[in-house]
Formats: sequence, structure tokens, C-alpha cells
Amino acid sequence: MKIVVLTGAGISAESGIQTFRASDGLWENHRIEDVATPEGFMKNPNLVYQFYNERRRQLLSPGISPNPAHIALAELEKQGKHEVLVVTQNIDDLHERAGTQNIIHMHGELLLSRCEVSGITHEARQDVTEEDECPCCTPGARLRPHVVWFGEMPLEMERIYEALSDCDLFLSIGTSGNVYPAAGFVAEAKAYGARAVEINLEASMTATQFDEHIYGPAGTVLSEFLMTLP
Repeated sequence: MKIVVLTGAGISAESGIQTFRASDGLWENHRIEDVATPEGFMKNPNLVYQFYNERRRQLLSPGISPNPAHIALAELEKQGKHEVLVVTQNIDDLHERAGTQNIIHMHGELLLSRCEVSGITHEARQDVTEEDECPCCTPGARLRPHVVWFGEMPLEMERIYEALSDCDLFLSIGTSGNVYPAAGFVAEAKAYGARAVEINLEASMTATQFDEHIYGPAGTVLSEFLMTLP
């Protein structure tokens, strides 16, 4: 069976990572426009660097680790019975820490920085500042967070749509269903005949498009669902 799994902020929230957008429209007390848009980076790059440095420190702190949902997906891939692709909207590395290898970070990765000139990415496990220069350029160009901001195109969309058109099961975990293009993945998969299952704390904005719904913490209910697969 070919399985495409979409994961969102909900799965990382169970590991202690705060979700992207709170009910008041702020992210860690910052306006989204100030820290998650190209315009915000142009206007105040130091604020943006500081913001992502803080997020990176949190991700790498001792208290953050993969939860049972991350581990269950990694085990599903490791078993080798099914062809599994994880497409995540999250910029953390918790899937990789759990052992997942076939993964697409459609919104980028917090532990990478990207050269503004060449587009080459570099590991970033320490703070990044405006003074840091890209090692691949002469003279060194500025590095920016390797994160897809509002107004930018998500990564590897061609590969994602190809997988959606060929999967037997589309599984959505911990997503709100109000951010496109990810919110449209269920319709894409179903158009090609896939079974669609939603696992979430509550109904998403696209809940009516799914064939089945399982509500509860992913760390608890995901393993039970995966045990029902042939």
C-alpha cells in the first residue's frame, strides 16, 4: 500500500512545540507579518533572526523529543510493508529524530539556513545573525532562515502532488485544514481514489472531505489506527 501522511502543528504540540498561530493571530507574541514574511525580514532582519534563534533553542532543548505519534510513523516506514511518505508542515526535526527517512518539509526546516544568492542550505544548530555569511559565496552573501514564509511557494510541490495522485491512503494528522495548499491535499488524493483518514483533536476545516475521522491525541490514537492496516 502507498501511504501519504500529512502532519501539522498538532503532532508537534504533543512534544511541547508551540503551534504556529494562536487564536489571537500572534506567534510567540509577535505579529505574523513581522516574523514570517519576506517583507518583515527586509524591514527588520534582526528581529527575524532573533525570533528563529529562540525557536531553534527551544527545539534543541533537553525537554523536547519525539512523541509516540512520531515514533509510530517511523515504525510504519521501518516495517517495510507499505510505501510511506511523510509530508510535514512543521519546521522541526522530530520526525527525523524518531527515525523517519522518507520525508518532505514543505515549509522548510528550522535547523537549516539558506543563502539568499545561491539558494544552498547549510546546517544551523547555533544562532544565526545578520553578520553570518554564506560559506559558498565570494563575497559571502547573507543567510536567511530556511523557512517558507507567507507569500512564498512551499517546497517540493511537484513531488507531493505526484505522490498524492498515486497513493492508496491519505492520512492527515494534527492539521487545521485552513492553510493552503496543504488543505487541498485531501481533495487531490481522493480525486485519484485514495482512502482519506483524519486524525485530530477536533474536526478540521476540511473534515467533511475525509472518509473517516479519529479524534483524540495522535500520540494515543495513531498507533491503534495503524494496527488496523493490512
